[in-house]
Amino acid sequence: MVKLYRCEICGDAYIGAAPPANCPFCGAHIEHIKEAKEAQVNFDVDLSAKDRSNAEHALGVEISNSSFYMCAAGQTDDPEGKILFKALGKIEAEHASIWRKILKLESVPPGKEACHVPNVENLKESHARETRAIEFYRKAAAESDHPRLQRIFDALVDIETDHLRLSEERLK
Repeated sequence: MVKLYRCEICGDAYIGAAPPANCPFCGAHIEHIKEAKEAQVNFDVDLSAKDRSNAEHALGVEISNSSFYMCAAGQTDDPEGKILFKALGKIEAEHASIWRKILKLESVPPGKEACHVPNVENLKESHARETRAIEFYRKAAAESDHPRLQRIFDALVDIETDHLRLSEERLK
């Protein structure tokens, strides 16, 4: 039986016979995916000055990463790398959209990041970017007093860790 599911991190809906292991839009793990009628999604968050600063920084991280991945998808010399970087670019753009909603912005500003032609160089850059994102999201989760933001930051640590593993597997 097909059901309607909703990711409690990005708010997007998914139709399927079962919830996916990861949100097909933002990559959140299955524990954040509920039947739509039970999902609790709220982007109307009262931000402290520190939370606002961290959300703004997070938006910048995700815009930068999405831009880099989309560049790499078009430039890399490896066919699988093109597919991987395009998928990562879409996920990072969805993460930027989460922060856009939290910050109540009309749109996400464009990014313009450079990338490489050699796939291995893009994988190394991906690894560095994901490592920095994980470190920042862990710090931001610990600093936040808001349960919704803590949950988003923690979910993004898990998602970016998945991305880190993808680059690590390919750099072996």
